[in-house]
Amino acid sequence: MHVLYVIDSLDRPGGAEQALAAMAPHLMGAGVTLDIAYLTERPGFQDDLRDAGAHVVPVLEPGRLPRTRALAGLIRQRRPDLVHTTLYEADLAGRWAAAATRTPVVSSLVNVAYGPEHRDAPELSARKVRAAQLADAASCRTVRRFHALTDYVAGIMSRRLLIRRSRIDVVPRGRDLAVLGDRSAERRHAVRQRIGLADDVPVVVAAARHEYQKGLDTLVSAFAEIRRAQPDAQLVIAGREGTATELLRRRADEGGVTGCVHLLGPRTDVPDLIAAADVFAAPSRWEGLGSAVLEAMGIGTPVVAGDVAAIRETITGEGALLVPVSDPSALARAVVDALGDPAAAAARAEVASCRFRSRNTIQRVSEAMLDFYGRALG
Repeated sequence: MHVLYVIDSLDRPGGAEQALAAMAPHLMGAGVTLDIAYLTERPGFQDDLRDAGAHVVPVLEPGRLPRTRALAGLIRQRRPDLVHTTLYEADLAGRWAAAATRTPVVSSLVNVAYGPEHRDAPELSARKVRAAQLADAASCRTVRRFHALTDYVAGIMSRRLLIRRSRIDVVPRGRDLAVLGDRSAERRHAVRQRIGLADDVPVVVAAARHEYQKGLDTLVSAFAEIRRAQPDAQLVIAGREGTATELLRRRADEGGVTGCVHLLGPRTDVPDLIAAADVFAAPSRWEGLGSAVLEAMGIGTPVVAGDVAAIRETITGEGALLVPVSDPSALARAVVDALGDPAAAAARAEVASCRFRSRNTIQRVSEAMLDFYGRALG
């Protein structure tokens, strides 16, 4: 089987990009010839994927129409059996290019979109959201089958894009346990020493880009209350800057916690940071799955997260403390509970770890994706 995978970028912090990099060697090991086209040049997984044996091609033309034409030319040159698109710009260009060359195309639905929660985002407008939804829905007519990360995403997006639910297969993301590692005392010490934190201080870690969706402003707002219960607590946030960065700094200043809130920027050692944490926090306002939560599950770090449907489906209510979104007080209470009762937190983490091993190992997910490709071609 020959697959051309089209994605917006190969940026390391991105969940879709990490999922592709983790799965690609397993797909190729199963006999897939894998081409990867990306549309935006950012430092990332390009060399890793080439070293694994993938044919990686930048398609950097500005504008959707030139991109679509370039992808159509690439499809004619490489002659894949199947085109697989992921993320919005790749979906639009890749679907129309596949249609122009009469090549079967599948698409991944990796997040929920076009709902009231998105219209509330400061960087968006109702008009832009509606225009994006119409363009997405129109290009969906070309797609043979869809892949969703969760049942929740499948259900929501089938309605918002007018797709029959029977055309959507659910395959969660996976991670390689050998890459994630575990929570050894030696690893905890080395990582904390690297970022300048003592072994005995309570550490809360979050890993997300600085955007409204990720709810990091709620976490920073909660940290003054967390510090009243745990005076030595430190908050470490890994992730690239975005539209919420100044808000995070302002909330830290208003709460008097600037000195204990550490914005590390983009990191390549997120699993290490999660392993060194006492609590991993994911206060997202919406998610398609929650890739960083998945990593915490695999590593065995206790999780406190926003009670959004996709995260609840991923980790279940028994595997984490889930709190209402955009509620700093509820988030603070949950983090304080997790820090104050490590035995109960460890028991929840073990439940989450067992769930990860039953459905989210990279081997299981890669096999499921191969089955999905087979159904699409069949």
